[in-house]
Amino acid sequence: WPVLRQRVRRLLQNRWAMAELEQKAEREGILAEQLEVANRELQRLASTDSLTQIANRRVCDEYLQQEWRRLARLQDSLAIAICDIDGFKAYNDAYGHPAGDECLRRVADLLDGVLKRPADLFARFGGEEFLAILPHTDANGAMHVAETMRQAIRTAALPHEHAPTGAIVTLSIGIAAIVPHAQSSVADLIEAADRALYEAKAAGRDRAVSAGDLDRSNAPPPDPPILDNPVVAD
Repeated sequence: WPVLRQRVRRLLQNRWAMAELEQKAEREGILAEQLEVANRELQRLASTDSLTQIANRRVCDEYLQQEWRRLARLQDSLAIAICDIDGFKAYNDAYGHPAGDECLRRVADLLDGVLKRPADLFARFGGEEFLAILPHTDANGAMHVAETMRQAIRTAALPHEHAPTGAIVTLSIGIAAIVPHAQSSVADLIEAADRALYEAKAAGRDRAVSAGDLDRSNAPPPDPPILDNPVVAD
């Protein structure tokens, strides 16, 4: 009997220990799941513009650099379109900043819905400016996307009595495209699109202007052919 009692006691202790371990594992599993959910939420907050709920400037910059390197390897075209709301300061002055925030949210939602391809990214670039990143797209393709965006905003007919182009919210868009190469940079692409945006504003707003395919004008010229009997010019 003493031996039997000792064995029974040991069995019960082992069972209690196993039950405690199972409970601990369950608690740790719940905590791990909660931690994963919290990490996903933190990642979402870190990558999303808090006002418009689209990609923020940090994600935009990182993705643009990533696609630049990838398309440089593939030697394929990368295009961007900078979208700016016309007369947005006048909108804020007339309707107030809460209404201005709602206008930004509405415009962001409409423009983000235009992009259909998984590789395309639409982000808030700053203030009332947005940036569309369009991999595998030349200047003509980017112009088609930009015109679709511009028409989407016109069709929405968001009221703007003090707009410089009429009584509704409109967009000016600057476009640039390039096949990335060693003699160019992301900054060159953004600068070209920004110049095109300035031209769109100067030409009367509510339009898209393209800087064209930069690789055709900015890429280094090919080496001249080697001739068997070169001719020396005077």
